[in-house]
Amino acid sequence: MKPTPKSKTIARALLAWFDAERRPMPWRETRDPYRIWVSEIMLQQTQVKTVIPYYQRWIASFPTVEKLARARENTVLKHWEGLGYYSRARNLHRAAKEVVREHDGRVPDTLDGILSLPGIGRYTAGAVLSIAYNQPVPVLDGNVKRVVSRLFGLMENGATRKSETRLWEHAGSLLPATRPGDFNQSLMELGATVCLPQNPMCLLCPIAKHCEAFKQGEPERYPPPKQQPETKKIEVSAAIIQKEGKVFIQQRPRDGLMGGLWEFPGGKREKKENPEDCLIREIQEELGVTVAIREKLMTLKHAYTRFRVTLHAFTCDIESGRLRPTHCERWRWVRHRDLDKYTFPAANVKIVKHLKENGSS
Repeated sequence: MKPTPKSKTIARALLAWFDAERRPMPWRETRDPYRIWVSEIMLQQTQVKTVIPYYQRWIASFPTVEKLARARENTVLKHWEGLGYYSRARNLHRAAKEVVREHDGRVPDTLDGILSLPGIGRYTAGAVLSIAYNQPVPVLDGNVKRVVSRLFGLMENGATRKSETRLWEHAGSLLPATRPGDFNQSLMELGATVCLPQNPMCLLCPIAKHCEAFKQGEPERYPPPKQQPETKKIEVSAAIIQKEGKVFIQQRPRDGLMGGLWEFPGGKREKKENPEDCLIREIQEELGVTVAIREKLMTLKHAYTRFRVTLHAFTCDIESGRLRPTHCERWRWVRHRDLDKYTFPAANVKIVKHLKENGSS
């Protein structure tokens, strides 16, 4: 779809609003494509306020794509610890190596070139190309989908390929030839701060008079809700096995969920099984030993995309048997003070913090 006089008016109004109202963010202080790329990957499914300290630490340690490419995977994952969706960090690392190897350390400035990198889809490509390279390439994240759906009165949520394509076309029709990066950011900013999913602040919107949903008086009808996947509840038991001032940890298989991260051994509770019996069974199966439970350390609740996990952590001693871990990549006995050197899933991070604050080793 080609820009129209109306879209040009909308672009002018949004850019003027963005110039006056945009929130300060560290990645908005640069046009470095590498740093913009890092911020966009971190911002996927994560709030701005959460991302800012992670971004700052990341850039302090990996200020250039070359520095990231040379880093060890464990160091990269440690910097990502707590952000979740660790495949994002692994893909960033892999892509950095590819940029150095195939592109002489320069992030590609063509759509085909940047889309060839691991972990980069159409949205991230559009963000980097428009913001860093000033190219007129649209973006379409959750915020932009909502703005576009309401602005044009489209009953589209991007749940199907046809719906997604239609939203991309309309987002592209709004894009001005000048300041495309700022315009894309203005759409995202509008969706994040004004055109909210519930109770949108239409009276503060700089383009309300052009918005079909506002004219109808029912902005919250747009976009139609997506069908949400069923959330599954899981209970897990974890063993904090201690010996001579050290605690046992193991590394998850690299080709599985949260692959390569370290954890305390354990597993899912079966039907009609209490957390203690679950722990004894899982440790026998995983490590080939029988443990004696000393006490319950804590119960943690953690939410993933499709799971709600309750984790029961117990301190244990090996009672009998020879340690033969079979369900992990590697395993180690580690002093409490050295646990920070390893990357753990979010729930395990809370256990590590407790051990470091209350342990004696």
